[in-house]
Amino acid sequence: MTSKPFEFNASSLEAWQKAAVKSAPGGDVNALNWKTPDGIVVKPLYTAADTANLPYTNTLPGFEPFLRGPQATMYAVRPWTIRQYAGFSTAEESNAFYRKALAAGGQGVSVAFDLATHRGYDSDHPRVTGDVGKAGVAIDSVEDMKILFDQIPLDKVSVSMTMNGAVLPVLAGYVVAAEEQGVSQDQLSGTIQNDILKEFMVRNTYIYPPEPSMKIIGDIIEYTAKNMPKFNSISISGYHMQEAGANQALEMAFTLADGKEYVKTAIAKGMDVDAFAGRLSFFWAVGMNFYLEIAKMRAARLLWCRIMKGFDAQNPKSLMLRTHSQTSGWSLTEQDPYNNVVRTTIEAMAAVFGGTQSLHTNSFDEAIALPTEFSSRIARNTQLIIQEETHITNVIDPWAGSYMMESLTQEMADKAWAIIEEVEALGGMTQAVGSGWAKLKIEAAAAEKQARIDSGKDVIVGVNKYKLAKEDPIETLSIDNVRVRDGQIERLAKIRGSRDSAKVQAALDALSASAESGQGNLLDLSIQAVRLRATVGEISDALEKAFGRHRADTQKVTGVYAAAYDDGDNVGDTMEYWNQLKADIAAFADAQGRRPRVMISKLGQDGHDRGAKVVATAFADLGFDVDMGPLFQTPEECARQAIENDVHAVGVSTLAAGHKTLVPAIIAELKKQGADDIIVFVGGVIPRQDYDMLYEAGVKGIYGPGTPIPVSAKDVLEQIKKALA
Repeated sequence: MTSKPFEFNASSLEAWQKAAVKSAPGGDVNALNWKTPDGIVVKPLYTAADTANLPYTNTLPGFEPFLRGPQATMYAVRPWTIRQYAGFSTAEESNAFYRKALAAGGQGVSVAFDLATHRGYDSDHPRVTGDVGKAGVAIDSVEDMKILFDQIPLDKVSVSMTMNGAVLPVLAGYVVAAEEQGVSQDQLSGTIQNDILKEFMVRNTYIYPPEPSMKIIGDIIEYTAKNMPKFNSISISGYHMQEAGANQALEMAFTLADGKEYVKTAIAKGMDVDAFAGRLSFFWAVGMNFYLEIAKMRAARLLWCRIMKGFDAQNPKSLMLRTHSQTSGWSLTEQDPYNNVVRTTIEAMAAVFGGTQSLHTNSFDEAIALPTEFSSRIARNTQLIIQEETHITNVIDPWAGSYMMESLTQEMADKAWAIIEEVEALGGMTQAVGSGWAKLKIEAAAAEKQARIDSGKDVIVGVNKYKLAKEDPIETLSIDNVRVRDGQIERLAKIRGSRDSAKVQAALDALSASAESGQGNLLDLSIQAVRLRATVGEISDALEKAFGRHRADTQKVTGVYAAAYDDGDNVGDTMEYWNQLKADIAAFADAQGRRPRVMISKLGQDGHDRGAKVVATAFADLGFDVDMGPLFQTPEECARQAIENDVHAVGVSTLAAGHKTLVPAIIAELKKQGADDIIVFVGGVIPRQDYDMLYEAGVKGIYGPGTPIPVSAKDVLEQIKKALA
């Protein structure tokens, strides 16, 4: 006896709806719909009708529009490259880590530089005392670069370098280190990030203003196309946009719009699009929004093919989007941190299902401190297990034909394309960035997301739900910043004492002249200067003479955070807490004759300002007067501004491990300038074992990742009251 095969038709869909109504909240099937942060409505059920009119459901991997992957066989023949993004204070320690990682299954090297290097300062510069060797490796010269890659064959191992501001001296140092290893430029493979537009939006490790920065990018694309055919001259990065708060559609749209701008820049230099476009690559963040991340990566390939056809690219390699991906750092939690292993695994699988070409998996302890060798090994093994044990790699684009995924891919593409058209109407991405419009869009999304977490609408396990009663300490990595800086200064002195100073100065003068006139290739001239042992800081200074150093305007969004509390859809007693806190702040203003005034500051060269901007927005929505200090302040500058603005409190946002040096310094400066009545509080990535030291230094409040902003705001208000009593 055989059963009658199921036939999908209008009556069967009606039958499903009747069945669903019985269990749907309030008997409303539409209540099961999920509205994503991008504004896309995801239904609980998809059918063939949802894909009937989609144009790209029957495409193949390796062929236009590359929706199903840039290579025909994808992981069935060659799995993605496993990378471990890392930099450990000194070139010697980083080199040892890279060699161990390669021996343990890593397949490429990804270099994280310290913030002093990113911002074009040598380690002996007075503005970087708290930054050297923190959150990455300190590189001052080609001698450091040679140690970094010692016994790593650069003709065989691809190297990815996250560098944008000081991209010229760093890339030049890599080229010269390879030459002195016996490896010619045409043998080098890997990627330099070189994506400066996103720095002006989110990460802020820029040096020069947008226009000359675009000139640098054009010169690098030109030079590498001629001399380094295996090397990717730019990695157009959405990663830092999502980490700063962008939703998936914003990340994709702004990243592709950046890429479009870079192509225009290269073409304006007289280059044929097919001479360089095949070496452009991308870099995505992959967060916990599982379905959207997969759809984003599929949609991005579709749109990039469309964009490149608009430039009349003919070579298929010019049309295909190739990408590196990294699991989210922002999604990692300080609370119950072993949950982060699960989060990273889920995000890694989304990247793989989306078709990434290489992947870095974050370590579970990165919301607390710099990763240890132990946590890095777990992160790397996460990828090895997916590659070697799951058989996921045996199927090319396993989501192909899924009613839901194909529909979601098209919706993501349509959503992002509308944003790209909006950017074009503003005059392109350079104009959108220069006006501050793009940055504010991301900051508004960040504030909205944080408010959803703080109000309980979005669940973070171990943070706002299923919280541990007691957190056990975990081992963390600590960097002796003073020791690292002293060692770098000693090596710099030796280099400067042994080189031909006259030749170095002539090479630096040639760089300044080229930057001033626009003639010549700046990467070519930087390589010549590095061969003579010019340093990162000296090359950066030579360019700064012509270009100047960029100073960003400080803006903040308003009303976005409060809107998440005021929409009447809050969890538990969060609305009552919010309203009571607003009343307390209003009462303070009545009693004191002015509102509580705080200054939110970033000290040192840490430009990651998502936390600072969200806190500033939320505090302002609560009723505080809020000043934003400019990026890259010294403790002396911060103290002076706080006194001039007559603030009650200074809030220091820290992400890059400089808190042990810089926070005690701001407290000492306030005291030195006669303003020790101004309280100091700190938020960000701070290991628990550093809390006592900071409290002893005079900090009044420490708010780690996952602290609801209203909770920290209430505590700051109480601390201000105590200081005034």
